[in-house]
Amino acid sequence: MLDRDGYRPNVAIVVVNAKNQVFWGKRIREHSWQFPQGGINPGETPEHAMYRELHEEVGLQPLHVRILGRTRDWLRYEVPQHWVKREWRGSYRGQKQIWYLLRLVGRDTDVKLRANERPEFDAWRWHDYWVPLDAVIDFKREVYRQALIELHRYLQADRRGRVRRAEVIPQG
Repeated sequence: MLDRDGYRPNVAIVVVNAKNQVFWGKRIREHSWQFPQGGINPGETPEHAMYRELHEEVGLQPLHVRILGRTRDWLRYEVPQHWVKREWRGSYRGQKQIWYLLRLVGRDTDVKLRANERPEFDAWRWHDYWVPLDAVIDFKREVYRQALIELHRYLQADRRGRVRRAEVIPQG
């Protein structure tokens, strides 16, 4: 499903743990790392696609995460023509993505890379929020930079909220 400009609707997911480190997945049989992402099916909302992709790629369920925020608008990147399937050349330009920032409220052991019969990742780790963009495939780097900058405010707001809650709750 492409929009009229040749972009495929997609979601990208940044999962942070209690230390504000991000889930960083290693693409299966490759030496590249990325955030979970995937296409939005016809009739599916971006949020529904996000939860579906989160389960398919990482094995996490909605009860394991809390949404902190999402990008206001679509972020786009173009895919180099030599990466585009022959039958899509001429009509496909790239992806347009809504990015979500999620807080893991479950445990690390809830991550199941083999939740799907066709896994996307063969390894994962927690990484500092500001991931090294040189580890990201070159044509996606700018959209990663834009997304991390935009989503960072939700991370800061969540941190302030947790500090305020801790101040209100009596320590015993």
